[in-house]
Amino acid sequence: MNQPHSALDTALKHAMRLSGQHLYAGRLQAPLGGKTFPVSSPATRQPVGMAADGDERDVTAAVDAAVAAKSDWAAMSPRARGQILQKAAASLAEHTEEIATMLALETGKAIRTESRVEANVLADCFEFYGGLGSELKGETIPFAPNMLVFTQREPIGVVAVILPWNAPLMLMAFKIAPALVAGNTVVIKSAEEAPLSTLFVVDLLNRTLPPGTINILSGFGPTCGGPLIADPRIGKVTFTGSVETGKIIARAAADRLIPATLELGGKSPMIVMEDADLERAVAGAVAGMRFTRQGQSCTAASRMFVHRSLCEEFVARMSNVVNAMVMGDPLDERTDIGTIISAAQLDRVRSYVDIGRQMPGVQTLQLSSMPEASELKDGFFVQPTVFVGVSNDDRLAREEIFGPVTCVIPFDDYEEVISMANDSDYGLAATIWTKDLRRALDATQRLQAGFVQVNQNIVAQPGLSYGGIKLSGLGKEASMEAMLDHFTQKKTVLISRE
Repeated sequence: MNQPHSALDTALKHAMRLSGQHLYAGRLQAPLGGKTFPVSSPATRQPVGMAADGDERDVTAAVDAAVAAKSDWAAMSPRARGQILQKAAASLAEHTEEIATMLALETGKAIRTESRVEANVLADCFEFYGGLGSELKGETIPFAPNMLVFTQREPIGVVAVILPWNAPLMLMAFKIAPALVAGNTVVIKSAEEAPLSTLFVVDLLNRTLPPGTINILSGFGPTCGGPLIADPRIGKVTFTGSVETGKIIARAAADRLIPATLELGGKSPMIVMEDADLERAVAGAVAGMRFTRQGQSCTAASRMFVHRSLCEEFVARMSNVVNAMVMGDPLDERTDIGTIISAAQLDRVRSYVDIGRQMPGVQTLQLSSMPEASELKDGFFVQPTVFVGVSNDDRLAREEIFGPVTCVIPFDDYEEVISMANDSDYGLAATIWTKDLRRALDATQRLQAGFVQVNQNIVAQPGLSYGGIKLSGLGKEASMEAMLDHFTQKKTVLISRE
């Protein structure tokens, strides 16, 4: 691996120190059941460390810690909480390289194009929310002349946070930073595939935040995540992951009548009109499909609707760009594309590629090149794959693959393409590429998605309200709106003047 030895060695030392541990009540804790499971590099299959295999006993202990800390944390002024989060943001920024290296080690995400970027967004998110403490405001209501009527925002209590593996640090920040500044304490259940980098971040945060304010467990859904959601002291759950798991969590939350924020995935359309700037559109397609992340993104542009007059040139240009990208060691600064997260996910992606290859009349383009280094021969690598000529009704265009597989679908008419773009069970993100302002504005009104862009395809950022509709989930993240609407509860107060 070509990462400087100091960063890699430091990350491995942290992985060893954190191996087999939860963190709650302000300190590392061994799993009460004594069980652990291995964490390996998706690129080399070599061990990175061990993760604690939590169960109901660990959940009870972590929630105990969050409950014990919540009164003092909630009683603190919002601005004081915000200042603590900003100090935490500075600490995270100082450790960016260690965080990024550990993330690349356990997820296979290329350090230059993905892991370091995510580590920076993590710190930025804490900085952003740290400045919003003063926005926890209520309203005065002119209800009657003999009454003073006002509302106030109060924390919910203890928030359960269940993380995915594809962007664990960024999505953790989107959830815990607003929850904390709003006065809640949190208990996190990390993703089984990416437990150590999130544990490392929480360990860093605990150097600044009061003990018990932020707690993290690792383990599996049925034995750790399930008991966490079922704990009667949990007042809110926020989850990012699959639709199937999201429905389970929604049912569990409904049984207890607690709020849930769910970000569940997508099959995002990218529309390239005949007047589009083709160079910008191709660059947007490569970035939007998240090829550098092996397509493991809820917002990946996995349905590319390209006007028939541009389709051939668009595919050729996009193929040239992706073919020039380097797939290889995630810790090598020269690498553009890392790995798939796991053997199971690799098998899933390959099964969809096989489906596309067998479809009559569909052109299959497999791009970039598999790494040649012997130490990477068993890694979870797969070539980015583009299918041209797929129908919008085919499985490849309807099901979320969560890999570097996209469909290019030609179209002739604007009304036709809007209809096809909306013909999906998902509604997370969408983009349109055109120089026609009227058509762009019309599309932003008509595209059924929660995150719509014109002539760009950037990822979610702190300050941008992010979330989907339909099967893509419930609620918003990453914005002031998320902090106010999803991590506080409103109380109405009436005071008689007589």
